[in-house]
Amino acid sequence: MNDSGKRDYPAREALADWSDERLVTGLKAGDDLAAETMVRTHSGWMLAVARRILKDDALAEDCVQEAFFNAFQKISDFEAQSRLKTWLHSIVVNQSLMKLRARKRYQEGVIDRMLPEFDQNACRIEGPWTYLAAPHEILEREETRQLVLSKISELPDSYRTVLLLRDIEEMTTREVARALRLSEENVKVRLHRARSALKKLLEPELRGLT
Repeated sequence: MNDSGKRDYPAREALADWSDERLVTGLKAGDDLAAETMVRTHSGWMLAVARRILKDDALAEDCVQEAFFNAFQKISDFEAQSRLKTWLHSIVVNQSLMKLRARKRYQEGVIDRMLPEFDQNACRIEGPWTYLAAPHEILEREETRQLVLSKISELPDSYRTVLLLRDIEEMTTREVARALRLSEENVKVRLHRARSALKKLLEPELRGLT
């Protein structure tokens, strides 16, 4: 404890010393230091996930607080069959989706105007470009990664969310379907359309990228 009688946060360099097993054991025993350590270890990436889904900083912060509250309440149910981060990821994603639905922003939206166009011979109509980077090249560059995320945010919510969960959060089709209360086939259709729209949105920005 410090001079004020309050327990200090663990030093940043010591966070790595807290294994999942140690954290969970401490949390189940009601240890405050374990709770503080979990928040410091996981709050950053959880906030990033919530922001991507909600597109609202204040709501994302509320969502993360609620996610931690839920995690503390349900820690007795946590089993070591999965990583703590995986478990927390599921909680913050579900919490974010609940907020999205509560705000009635989760709507079908019109994506047709964003999709590629085809001529009478079924050939895609494209503007001229000399080179288009592959997806893995795009995401390896921080500036283009931010561009990708900004373009994803322009998609209608129902397509944007499917794309985020599947391609950015790396959830399986089945997990996305369960989280969004959709059929797996519906998820696949939305994902295909969202990817096509995203590619069209990105092409003007990435033509000639070397």
